[in-house]
Amino acid sequence: MSDHPANAVGQVEPAAIELEAATRRLMGALDALESAVERRREADRDEDELATRIQALGADRSRLADELDGSLMKSRKLERANREIAERLDVAIGTIRAVLNGGGDHDEDAEE
Repeated sequence: MSDHPANAVGQVEPAAIELEAATRRLMGALDALESAVERRREADRDEDELATRIQALGADRSRLADELDGSLMKSRKLERANREIAERLDVAIGTIRAVLNGGGDHDEDAEE
């Protein structure tokens, strides 16, 4: 009968050791899972922040494109106005020269 209590104690100890080892493995797995979840949350936060930045950059791009379009239209209007003014100045200069030369031609014609 003395063998039974020794066997029972001997059998309990390996079971307890195995249970303790399994518990440690489970705790390690839970810690690893918790770390993975935290990394995933951080990655999601980073992804959300990146999406927000991309959206802001898209809005800035649209605004800048609109400003550029407006500037191009103004530039074209200014170029057109500049050409019109240059043409009018050429006509005015031509008229003034014609008057000055014509007045001189009339004097020369009159003398001849």
